[in-house]
Amino acid sequence: MRGIIFLGARQLKLREFPDPTPDLSEVIVEMRASGLCGSDLRYYRMPRIERGDPGLLKASGHEPCGVVVEVGDAVRRVKVGDRIIVHHYLGCGQCKWCLMGYSQMCIDPNVDKIYYGRTHHGGHADRIAVHASACVIMPACLSYEEGAACACGTGTAYDAVKKLNVSGRDTFAIYGLGPVGLSAVLFGVATGARVFAVEPIPYRRELAKHLGCEVVIDPLKTDPVKTIRNLTHGEGADVALDCTGISEPRVNTIQSAKIYGRCCFVGIGEETSFNIYEDIIRKQLTIFGSWTMSTLGLAEVANYIVEHKLPLKKIITHRFSLDQAAEAYKIFEAGQTGKVVITWDST
Repeated sequence: MRGIIFLGARQLKLREFPDPTPDLSEVIVEMRASGLCGSDLRYYRMPRIERGDPGLLKASGHEPCGVVVEVGDAVRRVKVGDRIIVHHYLGCGQCKWCLMGYSQMCIDPNVDKIYYGRTHHGGHADRIAVHASACVIMPACLSYEEGAACACGTGTAYDAVKKLNVSGRDTFAIYGLGPVGLSAVLFGVATGARVFAVEPIPYRRELAKHLGCEVVIDPLKTDPVKTIRNLTHGEGADVALDCTGISEPRVNTIQSAKIYGRCCFVGIGEETSFNIYEDIIRKQLTIFGSWTMSTLGLAEVANYIVEHKLPLKKIITHRFSLDQAAEAYKIFEAGQTGKVVITWDST
């Protein structure tokens, strides 16, 4: 099979790997779509020396979506022909968090955790072997491209919006309009909330408008905190979400929230300092951290997209073949995209 590895320093390589074979509890998934995620850029940009021996690197991509073509002898829940999304983590399978479907939060210190796309081959490969418990069966009407989006970015946004309990009573401020932020706009609009989005890239602000975002704010031209307060009678937003992982927007997220507001952080990145007393304690904020989703949450978001007829396809703006991965990452890093996917067949 072919697979893409991150060499570091913004260099990729299309390599040949042995075709995978399943062990007793694994299945072989033939890829149909594999999403690009902002967190992939960390490894894409990493210095070559930190990436280590290229011969030991695994195929990248942690948003795999495809069809099962082979199953191990002990697999019963998944069968050949199933269309599945891969939950890209695997833990011990026995601790309470693994049993709840949050294998990324496995607490067994004696188990080597699996991360598809990093420790094991991921979705930027023709076929991958994954544990059957990591397979989430897709709704019939969900495309493979949409499934790949749900596998991390859109699923992450859904879980955060659900934690924040966003409703039609709320004003909802979103910082950052990458694939996660755009998905949050989609879900916020679906609840009936007034959605305000903060993003410096015009292309992504326009995408948010087409998704129904009421107000888009360019933080390079105007103070987003003051703008949001002006739009909310001086109070601030009921709910605020940071999808950037950047220090200044994180602080602005807190400062944009009203008294007794709710905030959530999903963006991974820089260390950030807050004025705990002025911005959090005195405002009596409720603050959430949210890290991707469980296997049950992944199934839930996929069904939600279909049942509520949300236009997730509007977020998917660029499609590339596997041998165009270098071009895909270059364009994605520049930010002039919505969701970018690598595809194999018609999706």
